[in-house]
Amino acid sequence: MIQQMAVKTNNRREQRKVRVRLMKRQRTLYLMLIPGILWALLFAYGPMAGLYMAFIDYQPSLGNFWSNFFGSEFVGLRWFRYFFSGQDFLNVLRNTLCSSILTLSIGFVIPIFIALALNEVRGRFFKRVVQTVSYLPYFISWVIAANIIVTLLSSEGLINQILIACGFIDEGIFFLQEGKRFWLIVALSNTWKDMGYNSIMYLAAISAINPELFEAAQVDGAGRLKQIWYILLPMLRPTILILLILSIGSLLNTGFDQYFLLGNSLNRQYSDVIDTYTFRYGIQNGMFSYASAVSMFKSVIAFLLVLTVNTISKKLEGSHLF
Repeated sequence: MIQQMAVKTNNRREQRKVRVRLMKRQRTLYLMLIPGILWALLFAYGPMAGLYMAFIDYQPSLGNFWSNFFGSEFVGLRWFRYFFSGQDFLNVLRNTLCSSILTLSIGFVIPIFIALALNEVRGRFFKRVVQTVSYLPYFISWVIAANIIVTLLSSEGLINQILIACGFIDEGIFFLQEGKRFWLIVALSNTWKDMGYNSIMYLAAISAINPELFEAAQVDGAGRLKQIWYILLPMLRPTILILLILSIGSLLNTGFDQYFLLGNSLNRQYSDVIDTYTFRYGIQNGMFSYASAVSMFKSVIAFLLVLTVNTISKKLEGSHLF
């Protein structure tokens, strides 16, 4: 028994020495991590102290911010109860979830098809042109993109002109004035803007696949479709699952710009999501504590979603984030 304990102690010492030698050997890499760690502490973890505002009745006034912040009345969960019992809760939650799920359903699949299609293209020039055209919308700000979408969908816009010319309709449709079409418009807009950029990760994963697998499949008589189905997609499964976990974790984080710019008073019943609701009450109405409580609710639900989907993926497929 004593000998076993002595052996375990010696093994721990050896492991500790190995770690120290490894850290010394890689000290340059650890030094390079310092700016990233400082950035995360200052801009990711530091602002989390502001979550305390969700539990107080903060009233902005002239004078020192910190004295007003810590001197405000502690109200506990009052703002959360106010949000859950309010008339806007179910409507805002419905808009956020339905719009996000629709965007995820369309926008998650399209980049995979783009990556598979680009992988089959043999002409290098054509492939680069298609990649550039599909990537370009990602780098356009939502202000410009929203103006393009509003112009296309106006009563005299290109979409209505095409529909009238084809005989599908007799007069222009007010797409953005009818809320029932808003979720689909936003989902298609998000997909158009992000599909090219999101396909980069799948193209990178495809390039890492051993080409000998395709050569062996060709020898066995497998065509391109069978190679895609039996080699490409199974090899892409870990990447797809990881990105799916991250996407589901951000279901409540629909984004602010597109809803704020495409929404209006006529479609607010469908366009008002958690981010725009927080902005309206927090910035425009000055209810900072209430807006902090709503944002905290969104963050907690997103964290729970990531944990749940990660656990399910780990048990079913073995692919997980942590």
